[in-house]
Amino acid sequence: MSSPDTNDDLLIRVSRRAMACEFEVCFPAIPYPQGTELALEALDLVDALEGQLSYFRPTSEIARINLLAADGPVEVEPGLFELLRLAARLHEETHGAYDITSAPLWEAWGFARRAGGVPSESQVAEARQVVGGRLMELDAAGRTIRFLKPGVRINLGSIAKGYALDRCGEKLLSSGMADFLLHGGQSSVLGRGKQIPAREDSPETPWEVGIRHPQHPERRLGTIRLCNRALGTSGSQFQSFRHGGRRYGHILDPRTGRPAEGVLSATVVAPTAALADALSTALFVMGAGQSLDYCRAHPEIGAVLVCPSPHGGGVEVHTVGLSDEALTLSRRG
Repeated sequence: MSSPDTNDDLLIRVSRRAMACEFEVCFPAIPYPQGTELALEALDLVDALEGQLSYFRPTSEIARINLLAADGPVEVEPGLFELLRLAARLHEETHGAYDITSAPLWEAWGFARRAGGVPSESQVAEARQVVGGRLMELDAAGRTIRFLKPGVRINLGSIAKGYALDRCGEKLLSSGMADFLLHGGQSSVLGRGKQIPAREDSPETPWEVGIRHPQHPERRLGTIRLCNRALGTSGSQFQSFRHGGRRYGHILDPRTGRPAEGVLSATVVAPTAALADALSTALFVMGAGQSLDYCRAHPEIGAVLVCPSPHGGGVEVHTVGLSDEALTLSRRG
């Protein structure tokens, strides 16, 4: 996971719990005397978005889609429709590694109930019959979604926090606040403008976010500096279970129906928080080789991938698309 570096005494923090984590706005106090009020107004959006996007709330728009879309086209709110279009595009670009229709697999492995267990081969095969981007049809003209098979369900857990940060950031910018750091549960971060230092003679500096070591969370793996960029980190160390002497993580590969392996954590830097969130999941699933190729083909994306060392013990760190000014790795990594 990642953690924002915001210890300056002249920075104000405003937080609220939502989406099973803590959302926080951090901003410099002196330029924004009304900043607390603006931050609270922005965080009000998170509650509304959780009500719209939650997989678990029966009154959410996602629940309505999952209930009705197999019977015919369902009209979707404009912002959510654009989010679904982004998810569909990423599904294509990652050759199926990112797939919001993976909810049936997530349920089969017990992660929806936070009671993980190894399903039978037949249970995995049954779930895979209703998983796949090909089973979700989006109509831009009517702004509708339709499922092509009964049993298809979508879950936006891999992109919802980032989307909420983007919407909060838009609210703050429209209110006149140009310098702020937003995070949701620390693993999804959006930095706009710059962190203004305490001393007037100091240059303005980007927002700094620490990347935690996936095997030693108390240790910092490196620091990423954000200016008008977003960051997302995916890892399975905090949501997993053990069975038969083996650990199974909660990030599933929709192409195989099984937990993804080969990456300990994936951190992505992107223009928006929704994109960073979704791609951190996709790159975790894709593995180092395919992920590095993806980032090289998309120069607006940077990434830090932490993988088990092939020599046993320790880790290998792969980076792409991040300059020395944007990323500093710890010598202890």
